[in-house]
Amino acid sequence: MTRRLPAFVCAALAATVALVPGCSPAAKRPVVIGSKKFTESVILAEMGTQLARAGGAEARRDDLGGTPALWLALAQGDIDAYPEYTGTITRQILKDDPPDLAAALAAQGVRISQPLGFRNNYALGMRKDVAAAKGVRSISHLRQHPELRCGFIHEFLDRPDGWPGVKRHYDLPQTDVRGMNHTLAYRALVERAIDVTEVYTTDGEIAQYDLLVLDDDRNFFPAYEAVWLYRADLESRHPKAVEQLRRLEGRVTEPQMQRMNSLAQGEQKKDEREVAGEFLTQTLGVAAGATAEPGDGTLAGRVLETTREHLKLVLPSLLAAVLVAVPLGVLAARRPALGRVALGATGVLQTVPSLALLLFMIPVMKWLVDEGTGPAPAIAALFLYSLLPIVRNAHAGLTSIPAPLRESAAALGLSPWAILWRVELPLAAPTILAGVRTAAVINVGTATLGGFIGAGGYGRPILRGIDKFDVPLMLEGAIPAAVLALAIEGLFGLVERAVARRG
Repeated sequence: MTRRLPAFVCAALAATVALVPGCSPAAKRPVVIGSKKFTESVILAEMGTQLARAGGAEARRDDLGGTPALWLALAQGDIDAYPEYTGTITRQILKDDPPDLAAALAAQGVRISQPLGFRNNYALGMRKDVAAAKGVRSISHLRQHPELRCGFIHEFLDRPDGWPGVKRHYDLPQTDVRGMNHTLAYRALVERAIDVTEVYTTDGEIAQYDLLVLDDDRNFFPAYEAVWLYRADLESRHPKAVEQLRRLEGRVTEPQMQRMNSLAQGEQKKDEREVAGEFLTQTLGVAAGATAEPGDGTLAGRVLETTREHLKLVLPSLLAAVLVAVPLGVLAARRPALGRVALGATGVLQTVPSLALLLFMIPVMKWLVDEGTGPAPAIAALFLYSLLPIVRNAHAGLTSIPAPLRESAAALGLSPWAILWRVELPLAAPTILAGVRTAAVINVGTATLGGFIGAGGYGRPILRGIDKFDVPLMLEGAIPAAVLALAIEGLFGLVERAVARRG
């Protein structure tokens, strides 16, 4: 994965992405506030967006993935600021505990605010009845119960201040450990599908489900003070935006944050925009107005807007794939040795996990079109995933043409180019179209993962719905995605039949 992409592939990616509105760098870039994919981070990022607007800046919020994606986006300049926690900065980002945290970050072109006023510490939680039955009150007590089932978010499973560090520090014996979404882990805990999960101490679910937070009796977890991380150049570009962001310093208490999380996560399921706006109005007297919802705010308007965003991911990536994959298929059919290489390379691309490829494309697209998050890397990843079915079908369609047909065309005096254009491609067209059809349907589903890097589309409501366990919100993205896939399937079916009749 460290080798550069072939030049013609890079050119196709750059040209296609540049045609998509929103992928080319704007003349004057707005202030972009990033957030992680959990409720508290979204609420804080929404506060930051509204505060930046109160400072006179054009601002928007980008919901990205976990800590690595946010830090990379901040370092590359794709976002200008995001809410982070001091323990995460030292343990996962810097992988060090420097005596001067601000100086260590400044060396990388990043500034840190004073704490916002609350800590959101990591902890382990259990149902109170299960913990009482087993005599568990602290993390050390887990050593006596190797049979306990654990469910943690994937980031917690990987980070040094997460499960690997806890397990080593406390010498824990649990082996039944699985990765799952944070909200779904709470549901699994309540429904007794798991016994232990990680919790954030400001989570509203702790009180909602009456859970026991295990005592960190050997003091493993560091303090996770909420802070702003922002680019140093933001102070010169939008000094008033920085000034507004820092108005939150020391103004958010832990009970206030718990209440805001409960409003968004509990039965009310209030929108994070509304929760953030109410807090800013009551605490700071700021009435900047919430970030606008997609569309006109109605269900139909939101679906139309996310459909437009989704098509902006699917159509350019599919077009670029057709322009690159069909010639590759022709080359593979004409040059068998090169064909094996082309089919092997596109096959390897198909085996790369979707999220890994999305994250890999962030620095690649930053280099190509100076757009590291948003639609550009999602389009690039979808383009790469679309190559295999089209290349394979183009190769299969061309190699299945009977040799006597080619010989007859050559006997008539047609050049190799004329034989390809007038005989081979028309005969192989139904098979090639079948490959494009397969690629298009795969693209529609895979494009929903673009929500992890702020690309929009149907992935946005799906991921937010999962985080809030809001089934209607999940269906707002899932049902249109299924309908679009069926519509594309049907459309290509009609085109294939029309081509077959003409052929």
